[in-house]
Order: sequence, then structure tokens, then C-alpha cells
Amino acid sequence: MPASPTASLIRRASHSTVSSMLSDRARSTPERPALQAGERIWSFAELDARANRLARVLLETGIKPGDRIAILSENRPEYIEATLAAGKIGAILACQNWRLAAPELQHCVSLVEPALALISARHKATLEALHIDGAAVLEFGPDYEAKLASADPSPLDRQIDPEDGLLILYTSGTTGLPKGALISHRAEVARASGARSDFAVMPGDSFVCWTPMFHMGGMDLALMTLLGGGKVIVEDGFDAVRLADIALREPIGWLIVIPGMVESFIDELKRRNEPPAGIRLCGVMADLVPGHLLAEITRLLDAPYANTFGTTETGSLPSVGNPLAIGVVPANLSKLPSPHCEIRLLDENDDDVAPGMPGALAIRGPTLFSGYWRAEETNAQDFRDGWFHNGDLLKRNPDGSFDFVDRVKYMIKSGGENIYPAEIERVLLTDPRVTEAAVVRRSDDRWGEVPIAFVARSDASLATTELFALCRASLAGFKQPKEIRFLDHEAFPRNISGKVLRHELEDLLDS
Repeated sequence: MPASPTASLIRRASHSTVSSMLSDRARSTPERPALQAGERIWSFAELDARANRLARVLLETGIKPGDRIAILSENRPEYIEATLAAGKIGAILACQNWRLAAPELQHCVSLVEPALALISARHKATLEALHIDGAAVLEFGPDYEAKLASADPSPLDRQIDPEDGLLILYTSGTTGLPKGALISHRAEVARASGARSDFAVMPGDSFVCWTPMFHMGGMDLALMTLLGGGKVIVEDGFDAVRLADIALREPIGWLIVIPGMVESFIDELKRRNEPPAGIRLCGVMADLVPGHLLAEITRLLDAPYANTFGTTETGSLPSVGNPLAIGVVPANLSKLPSPHCEIRLLDENDDDVAPGMPGALAIRGPTLFSGYWRAEETNAQDFRDGWFHNGDLLKRNPDGSFDFVDRVKYMIKSGGENIYPAEIERVLLTDPRVTEAAVVRRSDDRWGEVPIAFVARSDASLATTELFALCRASLAGFKQPKEIRFLDHEAFPRNISGKVLRHELEDLLDS
């Protein structure tokens, strides 16, 4: 159809964004609870008005469309306000992982060159230790509240394109430095719609946001809940007692339970010996939870376990919920493909593999992110042929389901965090007495997987205590190797090109 005078109006009619949809919830159900922290509850009308106020404060600070706003904060209501306010003016919220070591966090902040930093008092000292050129700082607290109180709460008249970036969430790279994944309004709206459909979460269901909002598990599901007219209960991290309190009194759509906290939560639920108020679905990453714990947690919560596979880059795709039955040790963890995306499994030449053969996942669909920030070379490789190639090896079964063969090459999934061996190896090799370092995964009942380091040394006096101290100084706590083993340099198994064969090192863990 040729362009017409009404073409731009027609396009604008499809331009729903996260912030505009939240405003619509505020118009249609203004008094419905949207956000809760402790005993304080904000209605949709109150939340939208506060987001409008903050958006005007950001504009007065000089924030322009496309500017990045770095946020360094624990989970708190202002985090949601900041996301919505940034979206109202076309700015991008870069969500900083406060668990990272100082050099990693510095890299993440410098990467996005923020015009403003939003911080909580808890992380103020961390921010002050970083180098941020030219960025203004706004701290949550009395001054923040005073600025909002004096700002206009009325709606802003701004047209935001759904393809505009809303968030930058960080994901580890194979080089060891985090990459910034740019996520648009379009992707978040599609993720919200797809997740509700795939995981049978109903509009109006509540969500307990205890996982960090700098992760997709916290942010994606919080936005999904708000766009569906449900209430987000903000919690400052995992606390088994608090989470049990909420589960026993609040109907919840999807209760996130991750490897590493399942056992302590089971212990608390058994101590209570009370039925939950009503949970539709629980859990994530079933592959990393022992089968007997899957059976026990589902029985205690009276809810099936989500057999998920998702990434920062794709959202909850490509797997649908395919929930694991209550009280049953699953015979397998095969995943069902979501109808909200297209999936291909490819060989090393990017040709489709034969059925039943392992292949690298390529995916496309509306939930995909918009590429890595300032990483054109990586984007050209990972988005080749118009598909996103994330490197996971899967195998398609005759019934159309698929199984994991391996994760993103050597990635270690530990308690919901992604760890790449290169991150740890790079630190170990900074000691001149280390001549070789290779990190592999070992299964762990609590965390799913943990990193184990094999090290060759040129000086026999080098002790593991020194290397552990080196790692503590440079790496986040969850990335610390749980064990360091010395191995003669000649004993490292290698292929014909000299590369270390990691799977053979993993075999040594059992010896």
C-alpha cells in the first residue's frame, strides 16, 4: 500500500510502550493496588503519578531521549518508578549489578556513559568509588521525595517509539567482561504477553519481586505483572521467613524459587506446616535443582514447577512453562517450544541439523533484545542471517520438545547467576606464577553448579590461599572458585591446536 497522509497516524496507533500501558492501567483501574513494600501500598494511579513526577525531574536535570540513567540500588519501589519514568521520556535505565567486584562494575558503568546516576544510600559509597565523568547524581531519600513533591503529576505529551530502548541489563561475555543487553519497550511488552500465555499467569495475579531487579527474572516479571493489572510485592532479597509469610497470605501467579535457596525455603515451609494462599506456578531452572527437591517444593506449595529456559536476551523464550507435576520426581526435563518465537538448531555451518542431532540454537521473535550496547562486532556475529545465535546446544525430540545438550559453551549456572570461566581465569593469570588456568563446572546440590579451577604454577610455593585472596579482590562473591586444584602444566589435556579440553578436566573431578 502506498504511503498516505494517515500512514503516520496508523503507525502511532500501534505504538504502545511499557509506560503508556501502565498509564492505561491507571486510567482503567486507578484504585487497584499496583505496588507494595512492607505495609505501604501504591495504587496504579499513585504509581503513574509518581512516575510522571520523576519524568519531569529527569527532564529538568537535562536528561534527553536516548540518554542512559545508571541505577545502583537494592530492590525498592523507586526502582519501578525509575523504569516507568525513563520510559515516559525515551531514556534508558542501565541496571547495575551491585554484586559485582569494583573493576567489573566500573566497566559496566563506563560502558553506558550515564548522564545521571540514581542510587540508594546503601550503595552510595560504592558509587563514590567509581569514576563517572559528568553524570549528575540523585539519591533516593528526602531530597528525592522533595523533588517529586514539587513536580507536576500530570501526563507527559511525548511520543515514544516501541523500538526505543527502555533497559540495559548486563550479561556476562565469553571474554569475561559483562555485556549490556539493550531491551526495548516492544520486547518488554511482548515478554509480558508471552509469559502470561506460556506460563498460565492470569491478569491481576500478584508477583513477589525478591530476585534483583537488575536481572530479567525480577524486572521482566515485575513489568509483566503491572501491565496485567497485578500487584508487585517488592522484597529486598531472599528471606525464607518473609517469603513464606507472603506465600501463606497472598495469592501469587508465579512464585520465583531458584537453585541455592530451595532447601532453606522447604525447611521454612515444613516448619510452618500451613497451606499457601494459592500459587499457580513456582520455580525456575528446573535443570539445576535435584529431582527430589522439585517433588518436595511443589508438594509444599501445591503448585507445579516451571521447567524454564530463558535468557536476558530472549526473555522466557524459547520454552513454554511445560510445568512439572506436583510431588513427582520428573523422569526428564524436556522443554516445549513457545509459539511466540521461531527456533532453528544449526550445525557449525549454520545449516539445520537432522532431527535428534545436537544443534546450536538460533531464535527470532518479538521478545528479542536490541543487541549489545557498543558491541557492533559481537552483534554482527550473533545476529547473522537475521537470527539471534546464543550458542546453546539443544536437541529436538520426535514429539517436538527439546533437551539441553550444553549451555552457552562453557558457562556455569550457579544459583541463578551466569559465570563464564574466562572471568575467573583472567584473574588467576594475573599472578605471574600461574602458567595455566582452566575453570570448569561441578554439580552442586545447593547452587546447581559451582566453578572449580585447575591451575599450573611455576613456583611450588604458590598456595591456594593466595589465589583465593586474589579472586576475592577482583571478583563478585558468587564467581569465587569453590576449589582450586594444582595440576602440572603438561598434565592439562589439550586438543591438536593446544586448547585445553575442559570436559576431560571435569572428568578429573570424579577421580
